[in-house]
Amino acid sequence: MVGLCDCNNFYTSCERVFRPDLANRPVIVLSNNDGCVVSRCKLTKALGIKMAVPFYQIQDLVKKHNIAVFSSNYELYADMSSRVMTTLSYFSPDTEIYSIDEMFIGLSGFEHLNLKEYGTKIVQTVQRNTGIPTCLGVAPTKTLAKLANHFAKKYSGYRRVCLIDTPEKIEKALKLTEIADVWGIGYQLSEKLKKQGVRTAYDFTQLPKGWVRKNMTVVGERTWRELQGESCISLETVQPDKKQIITSRSFGLPITELSDMSAAVAGYAGQCAYKLRSQKSAAVSLMVYVMTNFFKKDKPQYYNSKLVKLPVPTSSTIELVKFARLGLEQIFRTGYSYKKAGVIITEIVNEAGIQGNIFYQTDTKKHDRLMKAVDGLNNSYGRDTVRIAAAGCGKYEMRRNMLSPRYTTNLEDVFHVKSG
Repeated sequence: MVGLCDCNNFYTSCERVFRPDLANRPVIVLSNNDGCVVSRCKLTKALGIKMAVPFYQIQDLVKKHNIAVFSSNYELYADMSSRVMTTLSYFSPDTEIYSIDEMFIGLSGFEHLNLKEYGTKIVQTVQRNTGIPTCLGVAPTKTLAKLANHFAKKYSGYRRVCLIDTPEKIEKALKLTEIADVWGIGYQLSEKLKKQGVRTAYDFTQLPKGWVRKNMTVVGERTWRELQGESCISLETVQPDKKQIITSRSFGLPITELSDMSAAVAGYAGQCAYKLRSQKSAAVSLMVYVMTNFFKKDKPQYYNSKLVKLPVPTSSTIELVKFARLGLEQIFRTGYSYKKAGVIITEIVNEAGIQGNIFYQTDTKKHDRLMKAVDGLNNSYGRDTVRIAAAGCGKYEMRRNMLSPRYTTNLEDVFHVKSG
């Protein structure tokens, strides 16, 4: 058996933890640059506000219903996620973090327990320890656990814990689930299946195995088997290293000057370098790109990217910033208002297997010592306490006009309690 624990409306729930006054008030959280709605509480959903709707389109509703609006507070959400995952890890030795607000929990060997009661204890403990409400789905496979979690969220009668543990329950769940809602079945596959008369997950399981393998490859067959209670997707208890690293942002204000764009790209390259060092990897190449705002049809449009092959694989901030800026200089054009830029690490290798280059001499050991010292300072005193000067002073940072305090990660934002 495996469980999937999912935080309810995670971003808005994080905001409510430190604001009890918001318990009965609609809340929304916005995307980068306060652009679109990315998280809604139940009260907000009841008002008919859709996910991803542009904020400017709902200004009247916000005022009419006194909706609390927040910019995305990524520092707070990441820390609260860590607290949730730490609490969940106490309930099983086998866990897999699936996303910032979801974790799979291995429950093999727990069959002697009443899993419904154990699941209830899990969700209650998470809420008591963190303030974040969660729902739990338990089933024989990861795909079925996803379905169970969906039912736990949708139907209040489950009291946040849904257990699918018999063939009868599996069949009932499959018949109630539209094929497009099955984990691993995207839009194109669901449309293809509908042409075969498949409307529900149950219909899908009734297809011949040969047809599934021929038309949906091994991945589709694996989902088909998982829906029938056969475990085919194991828990990834060790987090795999990232095969690609992307750091990009939309700018709060358009950028027109190369100097400002260079500072932004330097900052992104530095973040990529830190992520590489965190997983003990090095970049073989990187790509830098810039783009204008294509929604502004009255403005000149431009997009370009440049792939840069590095002379020696590296995770040094100094080296990555240098080559990212060289790539930027080749694609930057004056006369445009740029809305977004980014750095993508396209090839990654383990730092233990780096091949040197006799034609490119750099003191890698000196770089390694410096990066270790910088990472140590930033880990102790906060992100960007020390950063490369080329990244400038952050004029290119995204707009977050309704940002809540970073209650758990910034000493200046910690609550002050006065007695007497």
